[in-house]
Amino acid sequence: MNQEEKKAFMLLKSLIFHYHGLDEDEEKILNESADKLSAHEELQWANDFIAEDFMSAFDRSREMLSKIIGVLPVEKKLAYLFSVWEDNNKKGYLTEMEATAMLNLAKDWGIRKELMDKVREA
Repeated sequence: MNQEEKKAFMLLKSLIFHYHGLDEDEEKILNESADKLSAHEELQWANDFIAEDFMSAFDRSREMLSKIIGVLPVEKKLAYLFSVWEDNNKKGYLTEMEATAMLNLAKDWGIRKELMDKVREA
């Protein structure tokens, strides 16, 4: 994963967790992800990007993510998005807003069916 992908991946994770307000468990999961990828700088960038204007964060992120993740091979897009889905399961719940956001991104990237199939398998 190159630095641009790390940045986009951390933005994706942070965006979904911020959807209803970042809680302590979600922050812990984000930091664990950043540890695994050596991506704390990218996580900070993502959090700052979201904080610039929380109300427009999803639309701004959606555009950026489509340019970076949306052009990757299907397997990679699916792996990134499913990883966020799994992280939501780690915290013990998935809100309707978070699920809808991930489904919208999957639709943007042309992998909605693949994501739904993978979720059903899990």
